[in-house]
Amino acid sequence: LSVPEAAMAAEGPRSLFELSAAAVSRSMGALEQDVWALPGHLLRGLLPLLTIFRLERAEDAARRAGLSTQPIWRKLWDDVMKTRPPNSENITCWRKKFLETFFSNVLHGVLDVSSDWRLNDCHFSPLLHSSPHVSQLTLGNMLQGAVELAAPHNHKVLENLAGSLRILKFQHLLSSDQSIRHSLVLLLHRLIHHGSVSQVSMYSWLVPDTVLLVLILNMSAGFWRTGNALAYHGSLCDLCREEDKAQSQESVQEQVGRGCCTEGEGSDCENQKGRPRAQEEADACLNSVFSSPRSPLLQDQACEETSDEGPCDHTSIQGGSSPRCDSGQLFCHPILQKTRRRLRPAVARKRRCLRRSRGPYADPEDLYDFVFTVAREDNSGLLDKTSTTEGENAENWTSSSPGSSCIGHAGCKKRGGPAGIFSLKAAHRFRSVSTLELFSIPLTGETCRTLSNLLSSWVSLENLVLSYNGLDANISCILSGLRALSRHPDCRLRVLRVSDVFSHKPCLELVCCILSAIPQLHTLSVSFDLKNQLEGNRPERNPSCSEAEVPESCLEQLEIRFPREPLHTSFLLPVLKTSKSLQQLSLDSATLPCSQELGLLLEALKECTPNLKKLSFHDVNLAQHQKEVLLLLQDPALQEITFSFCRLFESSTAEFLPEIINTVKRNSSLKSLKLPGNRLGNQRLVALADIFSEDSSSSLCQLDVSSNCIKPDGLLEFTKKLESHIQQRGGQIQFTHLHLFQNWLDQDADTAQEALQRLKAVCSVVVDSWDSSQAFADYISVM
Repeated sequence: LSVPEAAMAAEGPRSLFELSAAAVSRSMGALEQDVWALPGHLLRGLLPLLTIFRLERAEDAARRAGLSTQPIWRKLWDDVMKTRPPNSENITCWRKKFLETFFSNVLHGVLDVSSDWRLNDCHFSPLLHSSPHVSQLTLGNMLQGAVELAAPHNHKVLENLAGSLRILKFQHLLSSDQSIRHSLVLLLHRLIHHGSVSQVSMYSWLVPDTVLLVLILNMSAGFWRTGNALAYHGSLCDLCREEDKAQSQESVQEQVGRGCCTEGEGSDCENQKGRPRAQEEADACLNSVFSSPRSPLLQDQACEETSDEGPCDHTSIQGGSSPRCDSGQLFCHPILQKTRRRLRPAVARKRRCLRRSRGPYADPEDLYDFVFTVAREDNSGLLDKTSTTEGENAENWTSSSPGSSCIGHAGCKKRGGPAGIFSLKAAHRFRSVSTLELFSIPLTGETCRTLSNLLSSWVSLENLVLSYNGLDANISCILSGLRALSRHPDCRLRVLRVSDVFSHKPCLELVCCILSAIPQLHTLSVSFDLKNQLEGNRPERNPSCSEAEVPESCLEQLEIRFPREPLHTSFLLPVLKTSKSLQQLSLDSATLPCSQELGLLLEALKECTPNLKKLSFHDVNLAQHQKEVLLLLQDPALQEITFSFCRLFESSTAEFLPEIINTVKRNSSLKSLKLPGNRLGNQRLVALADIFSEDSSSSLCQLDVSSNCIKPDGLLEFTKKLESHIQQRGGQIQFTHLHLFQNWLDQDADTAQEALQRLKAVCSVVVDSWDSSQAFADYISVM
């Protein structure tokens, strides 16, 4: 339906006020200012009849009248999107949620604005008016969304996104042609280099296009070859031009102030950094070369070697209408005369190299013909000697200062040296993101070396997530770049998460190596599914990661998921001793090699980690460690303890549960107890209510009993007992959250509903609609 009246008529007869409100909404273009001045009780009836264009403009008027538009935006979501968003209970602004999703759906052609009259307004441009509300955007497949946003008619949309967008995601990408990559370059340059994007995430790219992947990584790290972009687009972007102009003006003022350059000292001034006018003239001359159809100097653009005197020019030439610039024109300015002798012999080398390196990507018209030779050249020689090349890589990468200028230069490898990794000395360094996430993207050795080079100078990077990338032995290459980064005084990296299917080395050994490379980390997560098949069953200590080599660290949170490896406290001890600030420790899927191992761990934790507040065990068999469990529960330093799927009661005695309850009752420092997946059942759940009895000094706020075979009648009995204890304590209780995920509450819906309603009067209940019968069938099917 296209008009509010028709929508109202379909629902039945309406009052005179509703009909009048519909008429007003139809004439909002002329009456808008008068409508905003209406009293609140009149405005309340009018707001649901507005299009999203008018509703968004009504926010200020509604706020002044003491009204909230959130219910209207929520109804719009239900009517238009017809889905329940994940974590809907945490959504604080439905206007932003709706307009952000609306933008994405329109951009990708999923939503037709003519499908609902509230989305269709002659004054409303869907992408333009919703873009200021977009803080997260996902692009995928053939990057159609990137092409659309980079189009000239969406210039204002891109400007809005540059101010609002914080998270940019790429998902299920496919290979792309050169024109799509150019659109992506423009988009990333505006959103990252001149925008507010702080996080780039890539997901599920099983066969990544190396050229495209390296492009995204480079620009996320803040590198952009302005010369190549200049050759293709004819000029720098407006913001780059303004920055260059401002820098030139500053240089002119500095030169005038010093009085160091005069017309009679031209030869002496060529080596000075401040020569903006000369540089502009040289740039103009180079621009004419870039825009010529086939400059004799630059028509062959693939080189593999250069002299130590400086980088060779390396820019793809696009056809254009500008007149050709011969060699005489190229060296018409004194600033270029000095390099004339050096450039001439380089031309022959370039032509020879082009013939040698032709391949599937060796198109001289391709803007990325040289920049992304990493996609096709042999890199077998790079980083074979990590300690030797690491410093060189860092030096090459850090040489591109934020204020440097690049006019088409690209670094070239020396004969016999590392291949495929281009130097960034000629690249302009722009703003870079602070978070990089790579999920389910296989990284080859070449790509890892490229990423390592980027990481070595990525000082703005704060969070790095590498998940299921098939790193294997290439993890050492990544650590090489991170080690170089950690030596930089401005290094900000604080969070590192690494997960994969196979572990290249034992987890604890890898943790030691990572902390040796990056002691500045605050959060470290290492997770593996399976042990490497070539690895022996008996863990062996790597002498390169000995206790002496683990420096004092800033680690506050450590998470380790073992691929069913034995947990040897002696191997973890060096980490604990050097991590005095450790507050959270999570151990997942570890096996205990002997009955004394857990006791040794507890002693080490008590001795080495005085600031430990949260301790978690997941999928660790603690059935035979009842004594150690009770010791942990009475530790006055711990505020949160998790025993998740730890088989606590598998072979326990009848006294074990009462001992747990009494221990928790006496511990006033414990705030959260999580016991998911331990087969509590109804009887043990009801007994846990005694934690909150009148004689308890417990300060427990959160209890997690998810996945514990709890039925509705048991939950109701627990609720009644809890209510009784609260009444005895005069309503004074600190218990605030109860987690009940994946229990058998669907077996008696009425009883479950009664129990949940009564519980919600006492605390916040987190529960899901879980089909226990289907889950049991799935369990049987895999037995």
